[in-house]
Amino acid sequence: MKKILAYPFLLIIRFYQSVISPFTPASCRYSPTCSQYSKEALIKHGAFKGGWLALKRIFSCHPFGGSGYDPVP
Repeated sequence: MKKILAYPFLLIIRFYQSVISPFTPASCRYSPTCSQYSKEALIKHGAFKGGWLALKRIFSCHPFGGSGYDPVP
């Protein structure tokens, strides 16, 4: 059930990674990138917890936020 709820978000991430991301400069401060982290979090934890983890990660990706290796818990 949780994979069904996460599927639309995974499609949006796949669209971003294949259509938008190649035309923008690489600027993510983390490894894996924020989009890859979001994808892994949604697959592992589902739409609600994975979505929350993805949002926290995206909002921390700024010059005063963290950086470095940050895997999905």
